[in-house]
Amino acid sequence: MFSYRHAFHAGNHADVLKHITLLATMRHLMQKEAGITLIDTHSGAGLYRLDGDYSQKGAEAEDGLFKLLAALEKLDSIPEPIEDYLEQIASFNPNGQARVYPGSPFLMQRLMRHESRDRLRLFELHPTDSKALMSNIAQLDAGRTVTVSREDGFEALKKLLPPPPSATGSKRAMVLIDPSYEIKSDYVKVANVIQEYLKRFSTGTYLVWYPIIPRPEAHELPRRLRTLANQAQKPWLNATLAIGRGPGDEGGLVASGMFVINPPFTLKDQIRKALDVVGPALARGTGKSWQVESSS
Repeated sequence: MFSYRHAFHAGNHADVLKHITLLATMRHLMQKEAGITLIDTHSGAGLYRLDGDYSQKGAEAEDGLFKLLAALEKLDSIPEPIEDYLEQIASFNPNGQARVYPGSPFLMQRLMRHESRDRLRLFELHPTDSKALMSNIAQLDAGRTVTVSREDGFEALKKLLPPPPSATGSKRAMVLIDPSYEIKSDYVKVANVIQEYLKRFSTGTYLVWYPIIPRPEAHELPRRLRTLANQAQKPWLNATLAIGRGPGDEGGLVASGMFVINPPFTLKDQIRKALDVVGPALARGTGKSWQVESSS
């Protein structure tokens, strides 16, 4: 059974790819004045201690965030998406040490605009993580602009899409789908959700994180997403990062991807530039690779 409870993996290579892509996508979407509904279907706890028991058990941030930080010290310039990502992390660590890692809910909340009346809807089914998420979000005193629900994020989308119109009448939404894939049916659920909502709300921006592991369902998912996007005549982008297997590596996750439907037209170039730095910085052993494919 592939296990991916996020507290054990905060700040790893998958987070680096996911959160750089998430932030770059949001930055572009926020250029339009109209408000947007932001949805995270599998939110986790929201905040993670990199010096806590969970993170220290696998020390995966050592091969992710911390390795990237060390590599960047030798560079004269840093691509904007990476710089944005590191600035967001730094904002949660005023002492200058990366002890707290912000998950997707907090990165999304930081970019929300009060004047545009953006809304953030968070879902987490795991009892411990949902309780932690509610507690962490409560500290923001964000009122009704951010809501947390302990329910299945796949099912919750039915209530939220299409989203309500913004003040200008436009309907805008960005959905991050990031399940654990602990259960094999998650792969099918992701594909089914994308198929359904490309019909119900075809103009939404959908970001899907997925693990790259030796399992048929994992290999099939990005191919299925590509087919669905093409059938709906919607643009897509697929970014993958494999850091390779190091000496003594005992089969942990070493590769993942981000599939984006209706990506900003700027995203392909931004992620390519970011991966040209992130890839070599995190690479080790055999099997390392990074690439960005798109429909255009």
